[in-house]
Amino acid sequence: MDPIDDVFGSMRVHTSLYARIEGSAPWGVTFVRGAAARFGYVVRGQCWLTVLGREPVRVSAGDCWTIVGGSQYSLQDHPETPTEFCYKALREHSNHVVKLGGGGEPVTVVTGWFLFDRRGAKPLIDLMPELILTPMDQERSELMQSTLQLLAVETARRSLGTDIVVSRLADILFIQAIRAHAASSGAEASGWIGALIDPRLSRAFAAIHAKVEHHWTVEELAREAGMSRSAFAARFRGSVGLSPLDYVTRWRMFRAAGLLRQGRYSIAEIAIRVGYENESAFAKAFKRVIGTTPGAYRRDGGEIGFLTTPVMLQAPDPNADGKVVKLPVAA
Repeated sequence: MDPIDDVFGSMRVHTSLYARIEGSAPWGVTFVRGAAARFGYVVRGQCWLTVLGREPVRVSAGDCWTIVGGSQYSLQDHPETPTEFCYKALREHSNHVVKLGGGGEPVTVVTGWFLFDRRGAKPLIDLMPELILTPMDQERSELMQSTLQLLAVETARRSLGTDIVVSRLADILFIQAIRAHAASSGAEASGWIGALIDPRLSRAFAAIHAKVEHHWTVEELAREAGMSRSAFAARFRGSVGLSPLDYVTRWRMFRAAGLLRQGRYSIAEIAIRVGYENESAFAKAFKRVIGTTPGAYRRDGGEIGFLTTPVMLQAPDPNADGKVVKLPVAA
């Protein structure tokens, strides 16, 4: 089984919110940390992308990025240009178009949020790189180029169903960004994605995802990879940051979260389906990885951290004596 297909088939990316920024130098906007993954695509011109804690990166027309963990980030015409918080910049947007700046060099950026079940997706998100950047000078598939072009067209010429079309395109872009990162980085790809394209480790991943209920041992997975036990365990941990059996547990919980949301099976049945002989052992593992019990997760509908419209962005307003400002946003 292809782990990418398995993961994203279970992840339940629900929708996306977006804005089309029409900037002209000088301009700068900071997007506060949020629960959702972020994406961006430079339609024309160039600007600087700075993810909190990282050095600024220059991005140009055709470049796209995904910030998986929802970290705070800024977009600017120059790294030294002051920024304003997004709640202020987006306060008077119209039809998802935000005009910023002082009339200088123009740039157009489509940016937005992927909305999904953060609690259920946590075992996956924790294993992915924080920033997935795909520069225009790297070869991309024809499909990804087409998706980006359609995204630019839909946000420029709003029509019937534009919001739902953009939502679906953004879902596709999320997966294609993962593909592009793996293809462009090759052996240099880090974390979970790098391990998936490792010729030997990928065979172990395929086995885990094909039979998540199997009581895997490190020895069995090493045989799948065609390696010795010690070499396999070291290579797996070095790439993923987890032991092989810790990864098995995380994936079981990810799969269990999806089954809990479906509501078709009892908790005891789900325990068996993901490789546990009894409900108690399953519940203990689920709480350790997901942070709540299976019963509480099911009662919540898996909606912790799952945004629904209308979405309200919350940020401290420096001009409001520390009060929190709430306003609808689309990026």
